[in-house]
Amino acid sequence: MSLVIWQECLAQLKDELSKSDFSTWLRPLQAGYNNSILSLYSPNKFTSDWVRNNFMDVIESKIQLLAQIEDPNLTIQIRLLVGRPETVDVAPRIAPVAAPQVSTSHPWQGQNKAQDVAHKSNLIKRFTFDNFVEGKSNNFAIATTQQIAENPGGVYNPLFLYAHPGLGKTHLLHAVGNSIVAANPDAKVVYIRSERFVQDMINSIRNNTIEQFKDYYASLDALLIDDIHFFAGKERSQEVLFQTFNSMLDGHQQVILTSDRFPKEIEGIDERLRTRFGWGLSIPIDPPELETRVAILISKAEERGLTLPDDVAFFIAKRLTITDVRVLEGAIANISAKAQFTGQDITISLVQDALRDMLAVHTKQTTIDNIQKVVAEHYRIKISDMSSKRRTRTVARPRQIAMALAKELTQHSLPEIGEAFGGRDHTTVLHACRKVTELRNENNDIQEDYKILIRTLSM
Repeated sequence: MSLVIWQECLAQLKDELSKSDFSTWLRPLQAGYNNSILSLYSPNKFTSDWVRNNFMDVIESKIQLLAQIEDPNLTIQIRLLVGRPETVDVAPRIAPVAAPQVSTSHPWQGQNKAQDVAHKSNLIKRFTFDNFVEGKSNNFAIATTQQIAENPGGVYNPLFLYAHPGLGKTHLLHAVGNSIVAANPDAKVVYIRSERFVQDMINSIRNNTIEQFKDYYASLDALLIDDIHFFAGKERSQEVLFQTFNSMLDGHQQVILTSDRFPKEIEGIDERLRTRFGWGLSIPIDPPELETRVAILISKAEERGLTLPDDVAFFIAKRLTITDVRVLEGAIANISAKAQFTGQDITISLVQDALRDMLAVHTKQTTIDNIQKVVAEHYRIKISDMSSKRRTRTVARPRQIAMALAKELTQHSLPEIGEAFGGRDHTTVLHACRKVTELRNENNDIQEDYKILIRTLSM
């Protein structure tokens, strides 16, 4: 294998984790590889324990996936050690990667009948509906996926979930799959990432088993495909997906897809496939609002055995108005580490210290000036209109929205916000906030604009 697979695993984790999490816990690891054993060395026992408890599952999952892409017969064991490659302080921990039950072929190879195929679900058991935090931003997606889990193939088929990374698309896919299997252990449910589907298809073409490959997917009760935008520009893969898609829908077999954008916005996808995506229901998952961010923080803290005081949770949620829930998880990880290192109680003061760099970056991104700039560009007005005396609706409405965003996304007081908008009184800002809330409840266009602006300012 060499160490290429480990380097690729690190590259993926760097994109998925917060910068502080990656730098603190994973960057210090050194790796060695010999006889299908990947040894990871951490500088001290605390780091080793932290990686084992918080990142080992995802490391094992990624290593296994990457290993299978390189060689379907390759099984890797992972050891997490303390020290350097030449001096090890503790007895090695052998962590066998959960390998699929295959010997010399992919599941679909060597099979003559679809019903004989040994399916591998790839489902992560810990992702369930019970531990998915519900809020206004995702309650429609949760309700829909729960209905599908109760009656797969009978309602909302296909289902298309789209959202920015880190908002729970993958969690919901696994939750649906786990729920279907819990109700019917014989159900053939497969979760797969799009890049793996493409790689497996390429291997099946190379091994002259493409028909078995198609039969394998056509025989499923439910197919859950993550990150469908990966198919963009891959014409042969799209053709196979199109055939699989049609076969499953004709057989009333459930298909759920996810992407980081609305189906019509995915470039490089064949129009007939894009049309199929729109046959069922397309549901966005929006960034979590304040109350949901608080609930997520408290839930993630409880998973680590921490008690997060309400005032601390609200402080973090107000300061980190982000779109990626994994950033909130990273914040909890940093706070937990700081509390354990210092032995201090979790307070706002400790949080300010533990998240100093993260808070500084976010505060820089969500200034009133930046909010005015983004809103002005969205509505195609001049930035100077934000502080002008003009009261025409084309100017006044964006100005009110910008004020409401400033109230929600910054720590500035109403008088300070009013001053930034041409020296207006704090009552004007309060009226603007109330008016925008009213409009969002009555006008879908205003609600959608507000969500788009939140996403833009939180990225």
